[in-house]
Amino acid sequence: MNQLDALKQFTTVVADTGDFKQLTAFTPQDATTNPSLILKAVQKPEYAHLLQDAVKKYADQGLDEVTNRLLVRFGCEILKLVPGRVSTEIDARLSFDTEATVTRARRIIDLYQGEGVHVDRVLIKVASTWEGIQAAARLERDGIHTNLTLLFSFAQAVACGQAKVQLISPFVGRIYDWYKKQAGAGWDEAAMAGANDPGVQSVRAIYNFYKKHGIATEVMGASFRNAGQITALAGCDLLTISPELLTQLAASETPLLKALDAEAAKAMDIPFVQYDEAGFRFAMNEDAMATEKLAEGIRAFVVDTIKLEALMR
Repeated sequence: MNQLDALKQFTTVVADTGDFKQLTAFTPQDATTNPSLILKAVQKPEYAHLLQDAVKKYADQGLDEVTNRLLVRFGCEILKLVPGRVSTEIDARLSFDTEATVTRARRIIDLYQGEGVHVDRVLIKVASTWEGIQAAARLERDGIHTNLTLLFSFAQAVACGQAKVQLISPFVGRIYDWYKKQAGAGWDEAAMAGANDPGVQSVRAIYNFYKKHGIATEVMGASFRNAGQITALAGCDLLTISPELLTQLAASETPLLKALDAEAAKAMDIPFVQYDEAGFRFAMNEDAMATEKLAEGIRAFVVDTIKLEALMR
């Protein structure tokens, strides 16, 4: 059995791509997209017509509507190929605006429903700012499920659990990137691999906290830099993986063991924590890595959203 098939015994595998033509090779349960992946896809000849169609039909309704239609078109194409859910991301420029996030999310869901897609097959991706988490709480109460992305800290995960969001996406690789950069020449790749990887440790702590305290929010590790980070999280609720790393896993027959276990977490001594807004903001302020990577991630998605709009123009 290859590692990808072995992983699917413990964890729901999700494809992290806008290139939906690749999905059939890996048979993932779900798929996720983001502005950077959509931008990359529409610049390929096989997807350019999706952008052209959206502009031709909806340009007179403004760029926001063209973008919404394009995202939903990609999502609908993906849903033809996966049995589960697709995650569609809110404009990162709305990351600090609760009302605008809720409004945009409802519009996207309306468009999906207009295409005959049931609300339960869509996750609205929202940045894990305080404002984004509050927007997600409102959406969840309305029956619209959310995927809280750009998540780097335990505090963000705790607040998402309090908000009863459907799913969180802690970014393993970007946490790893930050600590590696901070260490500079002193970074020992071998010593910091697998269970010692700071990104892996972050997801394990979140997973164990949720399972210990009966928090139903799903944990989906994301943003991987190598296959070792993935195998070290076997047993996590979900893992969203790029086609390149899916290919590596499918090509490896190294035995794979379950690394995370919900029943084992229930027996751990993990204190319960919760945050109000002031406590959340202070906890984020105390976490330089999470603060820097959240801001950097939002900026990067905004840049790619603006590039996408430039192509539309």
